[in-house]
Amino acid sequence: MALSSSTAFRRILRGTSSSFSQLKFTFSPSRQSSSFPLDEDSGIKELPPLSTPKLFVSGLSRLTTDDKLKDAFSPFGQLLEAKVITDRVSGRSKGFGFVSYATIEEADKARYAMNAKFLDGWVIFVDPAKPKERRPLITSSPEPEASETGFRSNKTIGWCG
Repeated sequence: MALSSSTAFRRILRGTSSSFSQLKFTFSPSRQSSSFPLDEDSGIKELPPLSTPKLFVSGLSRLTTDDKLKDAFSPFGQLLEAKVITDRVSGRSKGFGFVSYATIEEADKARYAMNAKFLDGWVIFVDPAKPKERRPLITSSPEPEASETGFRSNKTIGWCG
């Protein structure tokens, strides 16, 4: 069957339209992406409801600034904050940011309007922001134990007296 498909493609490319009817492509409905389920009737994306007015915006260009992000998201409601996260050393954008609205309804409207749209030439994705997880504090290493000879052993440096 693969041989007949390739010959049909060659005939189509050469200009024979009679073999076009031989090609049949079927798409399985199970191949739809699970992260963006589509409504079968209208093709509208069904996204889970928001619980916070803060949105996480990923896929930002390295050239996107706080002002550009604010300008892009301000038509959808009262914008409280628009922040692009930058690298501490280089000062360049890390490619994501956060947008906060006054109400959850405004944030939901912005999420539907701006998800998978272009901003500064890049496709951005808008998701609900998750609360920041705190990392456990790193405790200092315990004091090295003294041996019966009176010397302490520090494994990272060596012997000390």
